[in-house]
Amino acid sequence: MTVTKEESGQEGADDKGDMTGGGDGYVPSQRRIEREAYKRARSRRATAIGALSTLLTGVVLYVVVVNAPGWPRTKETFFDWGYAREAFPKVLEGLWLNVRLLLICGAAVLVLGMLIAVARTLRGPVFFPLRVLAAAYTDFFRGLPLIINLMIVVLGVPALRLQGVTVDPVLLGGTALTLTYSAYVAEVFRAGIESVHPSQRAAARSLGLTNRQALRYVVLPQAVRRQVPPLLNDLVSLQKDTGLVSIGGAIDAVRAADIIVGRSLNYTPYIVAGLVFVALTIPMTRFTDWVTARMDRQRAQGGSL
Repeated sequence: MTVTKEESGQEGADDKGDMTGGGDGYVPSQRRIEREAYKRARSRRATAIGALSTLLTGVVLYVVVVNAPGWPRTKETFFDWGYAREAFPKVLEGLWLNVRLLLICGAAVLVLGMLIAVARTLRGPVFFPLRVLAAAYTDFFRGLPLIINLMIVVLGVPALRLQGVTVDPVLLGGTALTLTYSAYVAEVFRAGIESVHPSQRAAARSLGLTNRQALRYVVLPQAVRRQVPPLLNDLVSLQKDTGLVSIGGAIDAVRAADIIVGRSLNYTPYIVAGLVFVALTIPMTRFTDWVTARMDRQRAQGGSL
């Protein structure tokens, strides 16, 4: 049986539609219209099922919590509207300190993390001591719990009574945050640098660039683009951990809530502070998800960020 060219192209024509609609442009075929309508119907059905299941889950959780034996006491202790109104403006005032710490420490972490990552990837025996120091730094501060690091820096440094060394808990807390997070960010940058194929560096060298120029203009730009999502995740974590500087007495959002709790013995201010941090974190988290999805789409299409 012989299939003619016209017959073999009929199915493709059905999907592509009619391109000869009197110059009016593309006219979709009936098959394509039905397929798109089916996809829209499935999407609406999936959305409805998801909304319904979420609503049912919320109702079940609400019924279980409200009917718990200790709910009245819990509601009075953690969800008192009067204490929430009292705590909210003070928590917001303290939150400004957390935001400043995020901006300053975030910039310092990126710079220090990049320097440590570059030091760990330097080639040649002459740089061996530098590589060892960089590796020891990342191993130590990644292994040391952040809360212990904060206590050592915030409480230990003033005890030394060193001349010219600050005892400000905000500065010392920011230093501790920078020391810890730069170790994590350094490993992120190092993973990005090592993910760049050696042929990229070789091609740059063949064009006359020095090792330093190849690293600056060829390797680092690709490494940073590839590591944007994990870097943003580290910044989200840093944003939350800025609340730990309160252990040194700094009046941030957490400490402001703690002062009210110590006076009233009601824990509602902690709930207020937690919700404020959640509201501050969600936009950055969604931005991170958007960047990650965008990079995945471009990687699938063979493009670059």
